[in-house]
Amino acid sequence: MVKSKTITVDYHRHCDKCYDVHCQFPVLICVSCKVIKCRKNCSATFHMCKEEEHKLLCPNEMVPCLNVNYGCPLTMLRHRLAKHLEVCPASVVCCSQEWNRWPVSENDLAFYRNVSENLQTERNLDVAMALRDQELLFRSIKMKNVFPELMEEDGAAGIDSPAGEATCSLDVGAFLENGCTRMEEELSQEELDALAKSRDVDGIQNYSSWEKVFNKEEGGCKQTMKNLKKKVGKGNAKEEHESSNCQGKTRDSQPRQENASASQTMDGVAGFAPWEDGVLERLGREVNNAEYNRYLVQNGAMLINFGQLPACTPRENDFVYGKLEPIEVKTVRTFNVPTSYRAKRNYLRDSRQKVKMNVGVDTADLGVPVEDLPKCDEISATLLHSLEKELKGHLISESAGRDGFYVDIGTQTYNFASSPFKHDATLADVVADKPHGLCVQVESESVTRRHNKASSAFSYMCGHFFRRDEYSSHFRNVHSDIQASISGWFQQRCPLAYLGCHFTQTRFHPAGLQATVKFCQDVSAFVLQPDVPSLLCEDGKTFSPQRNASHNQNSLGSLPLEILQHIAGYLDSFTLSQLSQVSHLMRGVCATLLQERGMVSLKWKKKIYSHGGSSWKCRKKVWEFSSLFSSVDRWSFSNNPSMSDHLKTCTFYQREEHTEPVALVCLGEVSDKHRGAKHKR
Repeated sequence: MVKSKTITVDYHRHCDKCYDVHCQFPVLICVSCKVIKCRKNCSATFHMCKEEEHKLLCPNEMVPCLNVNYGCPLTMLRHRLAKHLEVCPASVVCCSQEWNRWPVSENDLAFYRNVSENLQTERNLDVAMALRDQELLFRSIKMKNVFPELMEEDGAAGIDSPAGEATCSLDVGAFLENGCTRMEEELSQEELDALAKSRDVDGIQNYSSWEKVFNKEEGGCKQTMKNLKKKVGKGNAKEEHESSNCQGKTRDSQPRQENASASQTMDGVAGFAPWEDGVLERLGREVNNAEYNRYLVQNGAMLINFGQLPACTPRENDFVYGKLEPIEVKTVRTFNVPTSYRAKRNYLRDSRQKVKMNVGVDTADLGVPVEDLPKCDEISATLLHSLEKELKGHLISESAGRDGFYVDIGTQTYNFASSPFKHDATLADVVADKPHGLCVQVESESVTRRHNKASSAFSYMCGHFFRRDEYSSHFRNVHSDIQASISGWFQQRCPLAYLGCHFTQTRFHPAGLQATVKFCQDVSAFVLQPDVPSLLCEDGKTFSPQRNASHNQNSLGSLPLEILQHIAGYLDSFTLSQLSQVSHLMRGVCATLLQERGMVSLKWKKKIYSHGGSSWKCRKKVWEFSSLFSSVDRWSFSNNPSMSDHLKTCTFYQREEHTEPVALVCLGEVSDKHRGAKHKR
């Protein structure tokens, strides 16, 4: 096959293969053209027909930013693209710092109760952060996932309860009599790996066969469902016919087996007495599984006493798949018990000999009407449920299988004043009209690899967006300097806070700058608030000499636009975002700094077409400033008095003076030694 090359109008055979800067080849039509230099002065020399191709590589060519599709409107020389990406307004980074914050422990209820009574979020940075995380926690917890039985009834869709799920039970007595069961055991991934690594030769030989059997399990179940739908009548008739034949054969062979077993058990000379050596080996070769298991149940105590059967066998000697011959199961109805099956030792008991009954405990046993019972707190009960699932991996009163035959089922009921809940209600919606204090701890801990943060309700992420050149400053100042040492080091609280003292002081401030770290609830971020001297303040308000001259005149707004732009250039991103909300004039001043200091992001909207399809369209480009405050390279200790000075005047610090003498523990021993020494003398 010959490939043909498309020849354009400007194609020259000589120029296509010529890379000589000093080419002296004559100019011929359709063969060659003259050699020129780049018009952008990039020092490149090439044939004139390659000028369009050179524009794609010329470093002095004006090109749009690489993030032009993400909102950046700037154009620049090509060799400046790499450096521009560091400060590109469309190069936005989301802070992914994560931490855990757990609910309040019962040991610290007094401290959190006192803190909840006086929530000073501006002064207490740790309390402000905890309230922010608590709000996110309440919004993320869905009530239908925690209390599905307390939701409003929906006629269109019902709620499936664990009691309605399909269960499978097996009677031990029926298993011992028939010697077969329809229950299919499955291997977990850990058991398959352990079986593959085992040195047992039989298990290694059967491993590949077992792999094929279990890989076909899903396909066999699907095929069975198809057969049941197509041939329901024929399948039922065939099943009844096979069942009747199996029962007839069992009835014919059962009397003979019982007589033979009885004669062999009664007669010790036959070799099946419990005190005979090797009785279990001979019994396993000559009788079937049902008779073997019945013999163990009837003579188990004697076999243990005579040493024929150990009282407790190790786990590796119990039933495992590696000791069974692999049987391929095409459908569920073709499954048969392997001939080498031996049940586990804890299943070899006759459940019919022990009387069992169902016992239920309910609040009605207390003899108190349901209306008079105390109501449960929605917050504490919901957090307890979420914490149980977080730490132990299951909900409260979840059904658990004790063994292959019994299931423990517990039910925990709750009585809430706000129930039933709406279908899409969250914990924040339930407690929106109720006063609630601080329900999570003020101390946070880092997320480790052992913690499953994907399904955790108590994991939180910073989630703030920054320009790429701002992210390093944010992470260093906020997460490394402030948040990592906020409790006890960056901010110090009175040791008697658990008694109700609200004294708190910040020990650090930016070096060379008189400012205080605050937590802004509007943007949920730490900010720097400058300390304004008292001379510039009058009754808590900023003093202005022109206030009395004209109440309507704004001294800052009367300045020229160039001066306002120059002043705004010294402000940080958070201050610019707040200044842009003051007036239309200030908004216009801050808008001139968006490309230099701001960031742009795309807002998407889902569009649904008439034919039912949908797609996402870019609705608009949003320009905004981040919540970054001025970068702090070094922190200094604040000029605050020591905590011991506060304890001298703290109203919660009460000294207990003991004037009566108290005998020390060691004084009695010392006096006895002195008395013994005197007697020896």
